[in-house]
Amino acid sequence: MAQMVDHPYLDEGSLRRAFRALDAGLDGPLTLIVGGGTAMMLAHGIPVRTRDVDAYTARGHLDDVGPLLRKVAVEVGLPSDWLNPWFETFAHVLPADYGTRLQEVFSGAHLRVMALGVEDLLVMKCFAGRDKDVGHARALLRKGPDLAIVDSRIQQLIEKGIKGAREAGDFLDDLGTEP
Repeated sequence: MAQMVDHPYLDEGSLRRAFRALDAGLDGPLTLIVGGGTAMMLAHGIPVRTRDVDAYTARGHLDDVGPLLRKVAVEVGLPSDWLNPWFETFAHVLPADYGTRLQEVFSGAHLRVMALGVEDLLVMKCFAGRDKDVGHARALLRKGPDLAIVDSRIQQLIEKGIKGAREAGDFLDDLGTEP
């Protein structure tokens, strides 16, 4: 994956322009599930800095719209890899009911963008466990998530022996939370 150090951070305006351009180029329905900074900004009003959109499709594959994504990048002035499908490789850590907490952040003629709920973002931040995730996780905690959901999911993954689950639990504990 190419590094995007030469590109500016995305803000709410550039994200919405990109979604509008993507919507205009689609010839059929597409639903994106977004997490990371995009979800934090658009759904939860948390100001963060991000250089890409962590997303996957509700059905199908982003490869199906790859040429359109590159066209949108040129049109809106974004890096060619502005939409990061690698995020989907971590979706297995989400609770089975995460869909009940999705929040719509964009709706166009063809494109619908749904953002992860606070609890689900917190689970993913715990699994990422990077230094920059501490501030993000604390901002999510200030939104008043149901910590029982987060703790329960991490405990389930520990019991299943999922790689990184113990570290995710430690990350959550280090934040000073109690479900």
